[in-house]
Amino acid sequence: MSRRTPKQSHDITYFVAEGFSNMFTHGFMSFAAIGITIACLLIMGTFSLVAVTANATLAKLEQDNEVLAFVEDGLTEAQARALGHKILAIDNVAEIRFITQETALENYADQFPEDQDLFDTLEPSILRHRFAVSFKDISLTRETAEAIRNIEGIGRVNAYEEISSGFITIRNIAAIVSIALVSVLFLVSVFIIANTIKLTAFDRREEIAIMKMVGATDGFVRWPFVYEGLLTGLLSSVIAFFMQWGLYAGITRGVAGSDMFSLITIVPFMDIWHIVALVFLAAGMLIGVGGSLSAIRQFLKV
Repeated sequence: MSRRTPKQSHDITYFVAEGFSNMFTHGFMSFAAIGITIACLLIMGTFSLVAVTANATLAKLEQDNEVLAFVEDGLTEAQARALGHKILAIDNVAEIRFITQETALENYADQFPEDQDLFDTLEPSILRHRFAVSFKDISLTRETAEAIRNIEGIGRVNAYEEISSGFITIRNIAAIVSIALVSVLFLVSVFIIANTIKLTAFDRREEIAIMKMVGATDGFVRWPFVYEGLLTGLLSSVIAFFMQWGLYAGITRGVAGSDMFSLITIVPFMDIWHIVALVFLAAGMLIGVGGSLSAIRQFLKV
């Protein structure tokens, strides 16, 4: 390590400068450490954002998705409306909307304006009164729909359970895969950073031993390497953040321009950028400092 006066040696700028210099001691290993840390953060961020998107989509579905509960034939409008309070009594039901036979026919006619002549000849009585039911939690769609079916006077319930189940499955898989991959890549990142710093410490092992013998504290020897790891983690997190931003923007444009993904609700990156930035910075610093501390420990035993 470079020679400094005692006063300079305790200056934080000395530790930062030494840490920055150490990053270039073994350029390839430092590059590998930064690269694997960026990969770890990108994979963590991507799967976390998939989980966020799935949650936002589920929330949107909970607001917009309505289950249709058809009233049995033969019930008058008054009798049909009276079933509303039984449906509302079910725990997971958020709100209901009664649709008469006439309104249902009008809705169908609006959906197919080219067949207006056909609908003009139809009688509303061929349709059933019905309730449009919104749920509080669509993950309970199956149970809630079954409870509605069991109400006397309800003939049939149309509940598209596959849609809600699909998004719930995506959210759960994204969360599990994210945790597993992040855990593995976190350990790999710490290992690579630790070995990078071990090379630097090994080259200076005699100097470290001399410093220890003349009274240098463990902290004085350790801090340059800690700052090296910290700077590596910070640089990785900044690069990963902007790469994640660009990747997310590209995916957002692709989803917005495709009819296949019209059901997916994309959370604008500007709404969550500060959370992503904080997580990336915290994870990058933790990986860098953790690798540094694990690497330098054996060289302090003199």
